Amino acid sequence: MNTTTKFDAIVVGTGPGGASVARELVKKGQKVLMLEWGNDVPFDGSKTRAMGIIGMPGKNYTITSDGMIVGKGTTVGGSTSIFCASAFPPPVSMFEKYGVDIRSEIEETKRDLPIGKLKAELVGPHSKIIAESAKNLGIKWEQLDKFIYQDKCRLGCFMCFTGCPHGAKWTARNYAHEAAKNGATLLSQAKVLEIIIENNTAQGVKYSHQGSVHTAHAKNVIIAAGGLGTPVLLRRAGIKEAGKNFFVDPMVLAFGLLDQLPGGGEVPMTSGVHLSEEGIMLSDLPLYPLVYTLLSLQKLHFKNAFNHKQAVGIMVKGKDDLSGEVTDTGGVKKVLTPNDHKRLNTGYHLAKSILEKAGAKNIFKTMIIAGHPGGTAKIGDVVDSNLMTRYNNLYVSDCSVIPEAWGLPPTFTLITLGKRLAKHLN
Repeated sequence: MNTTTKFDAIVVGTGPGGASVARELVKKGQKVLMLEWGNDVPFDGSKTRAMGIIGMPGKNYTITSDGMIVGKGTTVGGSTSIFCASAFPPPVSMFEKYGVDIRSEIEETKRDLPIGKLKAELVGPHSKIIAESAKNLGIKWEQLDKFIYQDKCRLGCFMCFTGCPHGAKWTARNYAHEAAKNGATLLSQAKVLEIIIENNTAQGVKYSHQGSVHTAHAKNVIIAAGGLGTPVLLRRAGIKEAGKNFFVDPMVLAFGLLDQLPGGGEVPMTSGVHLSEEGIMLSDLPLYPLVYTLLSLQKLHFKNAFNHKQAVGIMVKGKDDLSGEVTDTGGVKKVLTPNDHKRLNTGYHLAKSILEKAGAKNIFKTMIIAGHPGGTAKIGDVVDSNLMTRYNNLYVSDCSVIPEAWGLPPTFTLITLGKRLAKHLN
């Protein structure tokens, strides 16, 4: 690439926040460069492809100082490539406290994307068993909205976790490819090294691609490298307050064995319950066989590990207190508080009661995992209500900007924030 190329906007990262803003800017006629550290290899649903997205230490996951695994998807489309396609509504009132109104963007997203509950024929036996058991306990267990093109979805596979090869699951890759088709430049396997700042203004970025270091300039630079990647770039640019007091959305998975359970995969997180006052969310979670086996062995549950066809599971996600620090090199110093553990334990015991009511045996819980790191460049702290940092023309559009402890899948929210930012930049 010619190092003197000038763009209207450079977007670093192609997750839902980055891909959304790039797509909208291109629609307005802007010249956009998208830079993605991961690859753009087509999804084939294979274990090998999934491991390339999530299985590389330092790039796809890190282990906190508390021994908790924090993962992220590194590919065009970011973590949405392997997410459960959950479309939780954005917290309008929370953002309004910070001067951010996303109501119109919510309606735009609803018109753009396939948001809705699964039709009956796509609800699998695992989900039905969990839902019936929860309702028998008086729990308000309900179907959840999904980002799924239901005419393309196939009951019986586990490929939501490994990159859907059928095109049934919407991912941010859809938006990134649409932006590229309409004129944006999309470079995969391009790692941004530095944000160029001159006269208190972002001028562009330096990045490595195909063994060489390149420079690109733009009127606006949008960092969307995720809750762990973004603060590293901001700190290199001198914004040292980035990466402090953040959330990771910790979760444990509760599993048990049923004597009679039809085998085969199904859409994860088909239904569940959000206990907002308790800061807990539960949902069904039929897990990919290999991941289930590894998590079982990690907890030394040998009897369970190789009985995946009998396994029935529930995800327990807790809203964690803001704490910790992302270091200059991307290390994660984060220790869950007693309240965090209390929420997870409360949720696990509720999940265990649901599994027991369903007749499950050998119930156990996994290690603590985290999948939604954010709040590392919060609105009102690192960015303003227009998502701009203290440097002119340097913006953030990812989970980093969420200003308060979260506890829910953020994709829907990040799409709306990306759309709103694009309007501001147009």
